Amino acid sequence: MSVLLMQLAGPLQSWGASSRFARRSTEAAPTKSAVVGLLAAAQGRERTDDLADLGALRFGVRIDQPGTVLRDFQTAHHFVGGEAMPVSERFYLADAVFVAGVEGDGDLIDQLHHALLAPVFLPYLGRRSCPPARSIAMGVDHDHALEQVLRRQEWQAAGWYQRRRRKEQQIELEIFLEATPEDGPVDSLRDQPVSFDPLHRRYALRGVRRTSERVANPAATRPDHDPTSVLGGA
Repeated sequence: MSVLLMQLAGPLQSWGASSRFARRSTEAAPTKSAVVGLLAAAQGRERTDDLADLGALRFGVRIDQPGTVLRDFQTAHHFVGGEAMPVSERFYLADAVFVAGVEGDGDLIDQLHHALLAPVFLPYLGRRSCPPARSIAMGVDHDHALEQVLRRQEWQAAGWYQRRRRKEQQIELEIFLEATPEDGPVDSLRDQPVSFDPLHRRYALRGVRRTSERVANPAATRPDHDPTSVLGGA
């Protein structure tokens, strides 16, 4: 198995998994359905195309910079007739940074990597109004499993955020991994894409296992010098 690593960073992101009617919420981290949609768009797939190969990829994400929840209100009118639509409430994550990965067959992973480098349809972070601020593709790892790859990556938070936490030598980052049968009881999320067809969108439940990893903070200050710790001292 191989892993495609992605960096998802932007001024605004929105990762809905259970939005209904006029309330459009966001999860705290990217959903599998949204990332699979991003990859399908990069390849130039239509919404009615088969997603079985992309849906079978194992997904994981690390929260490098959690961001801040932002609420917005939107109004709209019917194009024909001009009737006012209900005011919609929409939620976003501002200034968030994630490291995401998908694991699967090496040939498919390589194809997806090339598609991200030259996407057919421009990628966005959950909604069309949320463009990425950095290059999404971080590379391919053919030698390690998804969890190992996510744990090995350097901290990708913005420089200003790293400096804000300069008193911490190590930063603990939360990781969400698609569960395997060996994981036992886990949380579930309805973001397993089955169909993106606008006339019949379908999503299934998938298991999610939570874990964490401590990474070095490159902006950390050195500990103050201890005058009692001298060469030859007790």
